[in-house]
Amino acid sequence: MKEVAFREALREAMQEEMRRDEKVFLMGEEVAEYQGAYKVSQGMLQEFGEKRVIDTPISELGFTGVAVGAAQNGLRPIVEYMTWNFANLALDQILNTASKMLAMSGGQVGCPIVFRGPNGSAGQLGAQHSTAYESMYANIPGLKVISVSNPYDAKGLLKSAIRDNDPVIFMESEVMYGDKGMIPEEEYVIPIGKAKVAREGTDVTIVSFNKMMKVALHAAEELQKENISAEVIDLRTIRPLDWHTILESVKKTNRLVIVEEQWPFASISSEIAYRIQKEGFDYLDAPVRRITSLDAPMHYAPNLVALYLPDVPRTVNLVKEVMYLKK
Repeated sequence: MKEVAFREALREAMQEEMRRDEKVFLMGEEVAEYQGAYKVSQGMLQEFGEKRVIDTPISELGFTGVAVGAAQNGLRPIVEYMTWNFANLALDQILNTASKMLAMSGGQVGCPIVFRGPNGSAGQLGAQHSTAYESMYANIPGLKVISVSNPYDAKGLLKSAIRDNDPVIFMESEVMYGDKGMIPEEEYVIPIGKAKVAREGTDVTIVSFNKMMKVALHAAEELQKENISAEVIDLRTIRPLDWHTILESVKKTNRLVIVEEQWPFASISSEIAYRIQKEGFDYLDAPVRRITSLDAPMHYAPNLVALYLPDVPRTVNLVKEVMYLKK
């Protein structure tokens, strides 16, 4: 095993797959000469050259269309967005072409492509740079959606995404690129669509993903100080969602709290709550509860940022509510 930063795990995944398959290439804003806006692609231009590590104009719709066309013609592009907030401009290509092409062509034309970049809030960046988009893309049939929380999962799932024959949305976080974690020296992949039990427990299940896993795990540590045993599940893949792992945990703990950075309306927690009450109602000893971002644009002021995002104290209090420990 070796310790690497989050950005290094992503880089290793792309390098290994580009060495393995000459059809794989990287394109996006500042990925080549500048070595990546977040230095994820550092050194890749020098190794693979300008035909496989390609700087693009600041025109998300335009270069996404180029990449989608390349995927339909036998190549395997990785498209890096500087932020998923900017990828809104490319939604027409992602929604109306990449996700639908296999169905519209009767299975004759696929679109093996990975769209990746940082998602959600990164502090005081204002309303137009702080939205989390997992639930929006997970609502689109034909796409697979991955949202990772640590270097190990980032590398293993990105390799699987690059090899996948469907279009994959790959969500990272700007504030996690420097996070360190252990990964194997040897090659490995992680299957898409499988959640991970990040912490075992018996009293309550907490489900989360991406950087909100830090909130979930920290809350579990605080709860343990009060002899409350929380099982924490990292979804890792949002679509297809691993219902089985969530349900099996709820069968054991009989309580479920979901922590996510999405807005509350039509969110991932909404879908999970529906599915668990449908298939696991008899196992629940309390209503499914959740903590999300506030139902508003995120503002710039530090006090409003703190109010907007889920945090550890609110998560701890919510767990106590589902355990009927708060009046």
